[in-house]
Amino acid sequence: MFDLIIKNANLPDGRSGIDIAIQKDRIAEVASGIDAEAAEEIDASGRLVSPPFVDPHFHMDATLSLGLPRMNRSGTLLEGIALWGELRPILTREALVERALRYCDLAVSQGLLAIRSHVDTSDPRLVTAEALIEVREKVAPYIDLQLVAFPQDGYYRSPGGVDALNRSLDMGLDIVGGIPHFERTMADGAASVAALCRIAADRGLPVDMHCDETDDPLSRHIETLAAETVRFGLQGRVAGSHLTSMHSMDNYYVSKLIALMAEAEINVIPNPLINIMLQGRHDTYPKRRGMTRVRELMDAGLNVSFGHDCVMDPWYSMGSGDMLEVGHMAIHVAQMAGVDDKKKIFDALTINSARTMGLEGYGLEKGKNADLVILQARDPLEALRLKANRLTVIRRGKVIARSLPRLSELVIEGRPTRLDASDFYPSLPG
Repeated sequence: MFDLIIKNANLPDGRSGIDIAIQKDRIAEVASGIDAEAAEEIDASGRLVSPPFVDPHFHMDATLSLGLPRMNRSGTLLEGIALWGELRPILTREALVERALRYCDLAVSQGLLAIRSHVDTSDPRLVTAEALIEVREKVAPYIDLQLVAFPQDGYYRSPGGVDALNRSLDMGLDIVGGIPHFERTMADGAASVAALCRIAADRGLPVDMHCDETDDPLSRHIETLAAETVRFGLQGRVAGSHLTSMHSMDNYYVSKLIALMAEAEINVIPNPLINIMLQGRHDTYPKRRGMTRVRELMDAGLNVSFGHDCVMDPWYSMGSGDMLEVGHMAIHVAQMAGVDDKKKIFDALTINSARTMGLEGYGLEKGKNADLVILQARDPLEALRLKANRLTVIRRGKVIARSLPRLSELVIEGRPTRLDASDFYPSLPG
């Protein structure tokens, strides 16, 4: 007898009519027509069952702070940075914890059960680190939260930045971060990459850097990051986030760069919502949108995952905690509208992001953690098109969130009275 069986599920790999049996906190069996009793049974009714969504790039210390101490009137990156500089000195641990926990509630409702958050270490008080370490402990039963030591104002540029980052790692942050393009010079940026990779190698930690978040095609710190990754033997443990300058680089240089990144096994994390909002602000027309070369990087075999980055904070007044919204935007900006393209986009929100974060036990196979989401859609393509409702969210075999189906009532003579957008699923050959 199992604890839970999900009947008649469609899986992201295309299988349909599948049952998933769960015993305690693990998936016990994945097969058609499992004939067994269970304490609880959920009929997926041909809907998509996915592993949970994963956000490998977020700023939980800033989330839900929109309007504090004022609004970003221009909506630009530079005003957002200035605003955060005004807010940071008045941050309290209690307020940080409260906002972060509220965001985690929202994340769970969206089937988002793993998050990597960058933690600003530029304030020597390190109240952000203290708060998010507390949050990490509080949400551990329902969210895997990883914390990056992030020198927001520059590792070298910020007074005391070197010491503060090291102290934050001593406190228990998980990952070494950086922001080389924000250092005062290109040389300082390159030096920061080398120093931070050495720290990661010495401490046995991964690396995740904000890298080249600019329209400047000469911002090439990802080249240095890839080279230092190889030098220190960190292959597969390093992520380059944003990489928006690649949007503006010439193709010959990029052909060399991508090969080096592949050799270093760099994990690539574009942030579609924020990248297209904040980049290209110096352009009139034609106007660059700033997202990195997603298709080319995927085609080269690099692990590409997407981050939400911000939700209602000084940099981005929008956001919903919905990773399908992130993927929906990526389809449009990367012009990846093909059937196989969309499947790759969905993977970038789930299995690729789990690989970036090094999550153990992730997936829908026997023996994996019983973490999954039932969506109001038939397959990943429809989930992305509809930004599908999460009907049931399960963590370690326990239901932790439910939503009613999203339905509309029509009052039109001669037409159906009930409308479910997921019923408009097309009949596709093959």
